[in-house]
Amino acid sequence: MITHIVLFKLKDNSPESVERTAAVLRAMEGQIEQIKFIEVGLDVLHSERSYDIALITKHDSMEDLQAYQVHPVHKKVIEHMTQVREASVSVDFVS
Repeated sequence: MITHIVLFKLKDNSPESVERTAAVLRAMEGQIEQIKFIEVGLDVLHSERSYDIALITKHDSMEDLQAYQVHPVHKKVIEHMTQVREASVSVDFVS
């Protein structure tokens, strides 16, 4: 299993903006067959080093992760995230 984690820092981190963007991420559930698990978490500390949203997805293989990356639904999410994010970091690991 491959675990894919992305942290997003938004340009506008107002509660409304964060929730709107989290809803975009959550909407992938059930839309992309290569996603075996998805979780979207919102930061509760709001410290200077915090990111606003965490996305965790799990995939059966590297091939499934790669298919997820180019899936049309994910491409639409990437378009949205490109517009609203200030920064992002990610890690992918075998779990």
